[in-house]
Amino acid sequence: MAESDFAKVGYELRIDGKYYNALDIESFSLMMKAPSYCYKFYWLEAIVRLISEGVTETTFDAIIDEMICNAWYSVREFHIHLSGVQADGEVRDGLERAVLLLTNLSKLPANASKVEIKNAIREYNGELKPYKEQLTNMVPYRALAGFFHKCEESADWGSVRRLTEYIAKINREVVRLPYILGEESKLKKKVYFQDAWVEMMKDQTVAILGWIQYEKVKWLQNNNPEVPGLIYKLTPMDEKMRKLGHVRKLWEGILAVSEVRDVFTDEAIVSKQYDVDHFIPWSFVMNDELWNLMPMDSSLNSSKSNRLPKWNPFFDRFAKNQFVMYRLIHEKEGIRKLYEACYRDNLHSIWAGQELYRKGNSEEEFRNILQKNMQPVYDSARRQGYEVWSRG
Repeated sequence: MAESDFAKVGYELRIDGKYYNALDIESFSLMMKAPSYCYKFYWLEAIVRLISEGVTETTFDAIIDEMICNAWYSVREFHIHLSGVQADGEVRDGLERAVLLLTNLSKLPANASKVEIKNAIREYNGELKPYKEQLTNMVPYRALAGFFHKCEESADWGSVRRLTEYIAKINREVVRLPYILGEESKLKKKVYFQDAWVEMMKDQTVAILGWIQYEKVKWLQNNNPEVPGLIYKLTPMDEKMRKLGHVRKLWEGILAVSEVRDVFTDEAIVSKQYDVDHFIPWSFVMNDELWNLMPMDSSLNSSKSNRLPKWNPFFDRFAKNQFVMYRLIHEKEGIRKLYEACYRDNLHSIWAGQELYRKGNSEEEFRNILQKNMQPVYDSARRQGYEVWSRG
């Protein structure tokens, strides 16, 4: 067998006597080739997940519902654009538009469960129908195009009916396809998964989903060039990834020897009665770097959520608190040791170690270094669609 895309991403697809002669694995590896929009990845991912759950036939409607669920978290929590945006700022991708419409209709949170999302889809199916129908136009057919070179006849892309017949003919006379389609129209159109492909996909679910994830990340990173840590933004993250323990101890040490005022309320922070939070949301930066962390009123943390604080006046207040920390790091041996305990989890940015926290900065120099490095990240988050929050 010729080298496939599976091998390129480090997966070995086990081909034994059960499938080797029956399935065209090389053409299957072309299913992700040259997509025009991101929903081609979500289409195949939904099919593999449904097959892994024992589904052997379904409808366009059910597959698209699965696609919406799979895209929900990335679009809602991290503001990922699935296929970029147009010059006028409008979203290009139909799947992303469906997620955003469902968000507005249902008011579900970013961390809604799959059951909650599917219930909301059913409730607002009438409003979603035009968006879902648009997703059926070409992707179910183009996803199989990697197999079409096996047929001497060319596909007629201008007719859904003739495409359906063409796919059935290839499956019957040329090569067994992963799925064939029924005669129904639009969202009611049936999808029939072929037995040998079902067997292979069940055996290789992890490898195939890993391949799809790899190709999807490449696509999404290309369409979201300013987004850091994109690979971590496709599924809900484990809260245990947050590494704030040493930072909290550092601020506790600072509060024991100096007053620190809340960035948003301008009230004095009370020891052990505050949260450590990110100025630029964690959901965008995907790290717990010390230069982006602050003590803040616990009652405001949920209100701020993953929104960006208004730059003025909040950045100036944030920078003042950071300078209080910086000054004490170099004045108090005990504070210095608490700062050094943050090295492993919270001090990875080279510019912070070499410029921001080096000894000898004046307050103005410190503020300018912090602004020079934080504002571009803040502006990227704004362009990505993060809402600006003001305590009001």
